[in-house]
Amino acid sequence: MCVIFFYANSQPNANGYKLILASNRDEFFARDTQTAAKWSNGDHVYGGIDLEPGREGGTWLAIGGGKGVFKVGALLNLTGEPKPRNAVAHKNILQPHNNTKNSCQEHKERHTNNEHFLLGRGMIVADYVRQTDIEHNIVNYNQSLLADCTKYSAFNFVSIEIGSDGQPAQIKLLSNVPPTLLPFEQGQCYGFGNSLPECPFEKVQYGRKQFEQIVKEFGQSDVETLSGELLQLLKNKHKFWPDAELERRAPSWGEGLSALNVHIAEHGYGSRTHSLILVDANNKMHFIEETMRGLDPSAEWEHTHIEKQFESS
Repeated sequence: MCVIFFYANSQPNANGYKLILASNRDEFFARDTQTAAKWSNGDHVYGGIDLEPGREGGTWLAIGGGKGVFKVGALLNLTGEPKPRNAVAHKNILQPHNNTKNSCQEHKERHTNNEHFLLGRGMIVADYVRQTDIEHNIVNYNQSLLADCTKYSAFNFVSIEIGSDGQPAQIKLLSNVPPTLLPFEQGQCYGFGNSLPECPFEKVQYGRKQFEQIVKEFGQSDVETLSGELLQLLKNKHKFWPDAELERRAPSWGEGLSALNVHIAEHGYGSRTHSLILVDANNKMHFIEETMRGLDPSAEWEHTHIEKQFESS
């Protein structure tokens, strides 16, 4: 389970930001992960890296900048969806169930006893942000992925591309169950989680509204002030329960997953990483991350703050 909130605008005022992004990564605490850093195989790319055997090199969130353009990619799984037929399966502890039908279940005739999660999806983000050729721009990359997306277990892929000040930021969301590619306009606040965009979880709806208020009140503040407000949002432990959509998708873990800041102690699972990406009007990027150092969320956390001046177009 993960959440992401963001605002993108290629033409902010002098004190504003081209990108304001806040995200929680929910994962098993024991999963081997590299904290946010400049990538060794792409020195223009910044983000964490999955080190789980069989998933090495993938990522859930990263930003890459080059040739006057910067791109952000984020990957969220779609819980409770049937597995694609043409993918290799691996055991998944979070077993989704589709036992209840409601108005959000447009694909309700698909039945599943999905006990697996399949081909790793982390390279979707990595390939997008690492490459700077035309084949990997936001339009071409998403079109190519859309044609081949059913080999992966269910996901939402958020992609953002910001280049020339004279061109609006491009924002797209690709979901593969069913295969759908949606564009979004710049200058608005968005929030996505582990459900389809038309059926957001209660915590995502709440978080988006709070994020929008933060952007409105602090969107021209300094990095320290803005990041403090965003981290406070990501650390909200209130459970937005009951939630019919979340209960349908994850009936066993639903209540535990209903907070923005998840903690399910008995399974060693929760919001192990809080990430912020800010890019100001002059293309200066701040990647701020707080991540657990061990297996106890009440113990020590590691704080990372990367600054990078991206070139202008």
